[in-house]
Amino acid sequence: MNIATIALLAFGMSMDAFAAAVGKGAALHRPRLREALRTGLIFGAIETLTPIVGWLLGLAAAAYVRAWDHWIAFCLLGLLGIRMIYAGLQADSDAEEEKPSRHGFWLLAITGLATSIDAMAVGVGLAFLDVEILPVALAIGCTTTIMVTLGVMLGRVLGKLAGSRAEIVGGILLIVIGSLILWEHLHEV
Repeated sequence: MNIATIALLAFGMSMDAFAAAVGKGAALHRPRLREALRTGLIFGAIETLTPIVGWLLGLAAAAYVRAWDHWIAFCLLGLLGIRMIYAGLQADSDAEEEKPSRHGFWLLAITGLATSIDAMAVGVGLAFLDVEILPVALAIGCTTTIMVTLGVMLGRVLGKLAGSRAEIVGGILLIVIGSLILWEHLHEV
């Protein structure tokens, strides 16, 4: 793989995480750059590891991972989206102070994992192409870190525009991302 191909792959793999990060940023009470970087690093670390895991699985069980990756992503993102919508509906519509100033580690890790299932599938495919996985995984992880950090900060602006229902918008966004992942995989057959 050449550098341009790796860069395009890394950018493509980071787009789901970017969209989820916009929703995460919108659900927070004025997220700061530090929180955006923290979120970016969590997502980036996961996006670095999942293609490596996929590459290793590709050596052992490629058909299994490819058969279920879209369903796993759909279910995880759907459940997280429903949880965010529920939390948004429970919130007082004019209580901006009730929004958290940061998301918990495990919530971010689960969201990061859900948006990186496709990177795991890419790792499986790269195992068959005999590609050196470490440079590709690092490129995906670094790109995701940057894109998620930008996404959280963009979500801050969108959160102000959406008002107290930003968490509902973020939840809907996660459900849409999961649905699109499922739709893409079901229609590529």
